[in-house]
Amino acid sequence: MNKDSKIYVAGHTGLVGSALTLTLREKGYNNLILRTIEELDLTGQNAVDAFFAEQKPEYVLIAAAKVGGIVANNTLRADFIYVNLMIQNNIIYAAWKYGVKKILFLGSTCIYPRNAPQPLKEDYLLTSQLEYTNEPYAIAKIAGLKMCESFNLQYGTNYIAVMPTNLYGHGDNYNLEASHVLPALLRKFHLGKCLEDGNFEAIRKDLNRYPVEKINGSSDQESIIRILSKYGVRQNDRGKVEVGIWGTGTPLREFMNSKDMAEACIFIMENIDVKDITAIHTDGVSDPEYHPPHFLNIGTGEEISIRDLAYKIKALIGFSGEVAFDSSKPDGTMRKATDTTALKGLGYKHRISLDQGIKQTYTQYLKYL
Repeated sequence: MNKDSKIYVAGHTGLVGSALTLTLREKGYNNLILRTIEELDLTGQNAVDAFFAEQKPEYVLIAAAKVGGIVANNTLRADFIYVNLMIQNNIIYAAWKYGVKKILFLGSTCIYPRNAPQPLKEDYLLTSQLEYTNEPYAIAKIAGLKMCESFNLQYGTNYIAVMPTNLYGHGDNYNLEASHVLPALLRKFHLGKCLEDGNFEAIRKDLNRYPVEKINGSSDQESIIRILSKYGVRQNDRGKVEVGIWGTGTPLREFMNSKDMAEACIFIMENIDVKDITAIHTDGVSDPEYHPPHFLNIGTGEEISIRDLAYKIKALIGFSGEVAFDSSKPDGTMRKATDTTALKGLGYKHRISLDQGIKQTYTQYLKYL
């Protein structure tokens, strides 16, 4: 890519897309094509085709997706598979039709089987059953990476898929009804701290920025206390404020700052082609029937339990109340560590530690309230 190349970032307002857009601009890329969902409905094939026909981007980064935490994935199953399939099918096909030079398709490590060996290697794809709670989303992302691979094999395209680990950071979703675990914990402990301090002004400020089920900072205090309690921020029968967390806290998770993820993606767009990925996957493999993956894991390779993460965030925010794990709620996949050998072998390693990243993220969270 050149600094003046026409680059379309699909989904530029989300966690992934905003990090990609910010980092591209920091690196001097000055010809970005951006469209909000109001300006371009990516689930509409005719609209996407017309957009590509008019704009003719040279490079495409596909960060647009319907995403959410375990609750949203498990309850909005039809939405997650339909919307994500439509978005990626429309973009990838239009990119091929109008001669895009290179695609980067962003998926997720939830593509791997629930009981796959750890850490997760690219070769473990489709070796056994998926985790049921996020199966529709995972199937959509598998279809996307296989679509990229299939176009590469049939048409000689340079379409790369990357599977980032759990991400957090600038532009994250703090909606308690649908957010991922780390931003949800940050917000819940922040609200817990405000509640134990009796700081309803700060709580109202938070709810004005991020309403919960239509409850905002203008709502009456009783309604606010009720909605906070529903989402696990409450005073318990011992008179202590507690933060409730789904599951046992025992699952291990890997977290990567979205800035690191964006740096990795742009490094791949600038330096790596599909042939490099298939070559590193086939290095040392003698089986003539082996079909190398056309995608890469992006992650840190470092794990932490949900329990330890919760107490890390609790300490950072200064919340002195209690933490209550609800074992009646699902844990999801017990472990999901990525093997990043291939990415490291191609020249990239993450830079931001979890402690550093959480501090930066909380500072940004407070800044935007």
